[in-house]
Amino acid sequence: MTSGFINDNFILRNETARKLYHEHAEKLPIIDFHNHLNPQEIYEDKTYENLTEVWLGGDHYKWRAMRANGVSEKLITGSGDAYDKYLAYADTIESAFGNPLYHWTHLELKRYFDIDETLDSESAGEIWNKTSEKLKDPDFTVQNLLRKQKVEVLCTTDDPADDLIWHKKIKESVNDIKVIPSFRPGNAIDIEKDSFVAYMKRLGEAAGIEITCFDDLLRALSIRLEYFMEMGCRVTDHSLECDFYRQTDRSEIDRIFRKKLAGEEISLEEAASYRGGLVTQLGMIYHDKGLVMQLHIGALRNTSERMFEKIGADTGYDCLNDFNYAVQLAGLLNEMDKEDRLPRTILYALNPKDMPMLAAMAGNFQGNEECIKSKVQLGSAWWFQDHMNGMRNQLEALSDVGLLSGFIGMLTDSRSFLSFPRHEYFRRILCDMVGEKVEAGEFPADMNLLGNMIEDICYYNAKRYFGL
Repeated sequence: MTSGFINDNFILRNETARKLYHEHAEKLPIIDFHNHLNPQEIYEDKTYENLTEVWLGGDHYKWRAMRANGVSEKLITGSGDAYDKYLAYADTIESAFGNPLYHWTHLELKRYFDIDETLDSESAGEIWNKTSEKLKDPDFTVQNLLRKQKVEVLCTTDDPADDLIWHKKIKESVNDIKVIPSFRPGNAIDIEKDSFVAYMKRLGEAAGIEITCFDDLLRALSIRLEYFMEMGCRVTDHSLECDFYRQTDRSEIDRIFRKKLAGEEISLEEAASYRGGLVTQLGMIYHDKGLVMQLHIGALRNTSERMFEKIGADTGYDCLNDFNYAVQLAGLLNEMDKEDRLPRTILYALNPKDMPMLAAMAGNFQGNEECIKSKVQLGSAWWFQDHMNGMRNQLEALSDVGLLSGFIGMLTDSRSFLSFPRHEYFRRILCDMVGEKVEAGEFPADMNLLGNMIEDICYYNAKRYFGL
């Protein structure tokens, strides 16, 4: 069945929105500053045989929807036949009214494969055949999939101990797409984990030093950060999932660190003190080196013990947490700001209740003599907010107490090389919201001013903010 609902004016429900999108947003390149793509697959220019490979491998968004549709795990993460898995997903999409997967799936079919048909049980076979045939074409390698969406910069997510060999190879062989690492020191921050001591050994080996105290840890991370910057790193990333700040001093942080290395148990309070101390020290280092700090706050992970033991982490059993952290976040940012060494910082809320708080919190720390516009950012609608309502809520929260014009825009946070139409989805929602307010008479229809703002949010603000 031909749907036609993914047309030129999809989501653009007013004339101002259409003008802003088609004349300003549509043709801009993409800077995707946070994703989980595999740099080895980019260097090797991987090809895919079918939609199951390119759509369902590692995509927990789709896995969660399939489970909700009653699909057996065998056809999700298990050993089921590839075509049967695809049919199970097609059946799920047919039932996914209101879920952003419905829009994403059809945008991907249209933008990559020029397919207008709605994916359902009736069209599934024909769509499988068409896409499988196209995926054989050299025009559908991973690098060419990125080129189809005008992807200019990708920031992958990488551990400080990683050797970054694939980034190095990409840098030497790919000229038109920048693939640069992001520094994500989560394994050094999460001191309560059983794997922490073993990781210290691995990190020390990567840095060429023995880590026996907190100062050693900072030195090792600084050494690795320098190497990341040689590979083009402009951004860092941190996931804060429980209490993350208690005011303390350097000697106490060192005591907690040594206690953990000695194999002793540490309390939740000690973990929060250590975590806040390390992030504070790292943040000041980031400031000195001109790097951006991302703080992703509020994930509750691996909630199903049964399924964690069966198929592991990052498989669709995480959700948003509801702990309150405004006081802790204010303390953390203030520790860096006291020395005027707060880096450019992006604050992401997984729980929508926290969006207005983060928007207001960002305003507390904007002042800087470097004249950086919107130095502290309210990050884009992340993960469980990555849908039309979530994006509009984020844009409204930012507009209410900050400057929408300074926003650095969208990212994919994805493991899929077909996910980049999500930037188009965001751009359409942005233009629709702005156009709606203009046509309601809330703001003047100054198309030059509005057009420049849309271009900045979609591309130029990020290019300046990250120093690209």
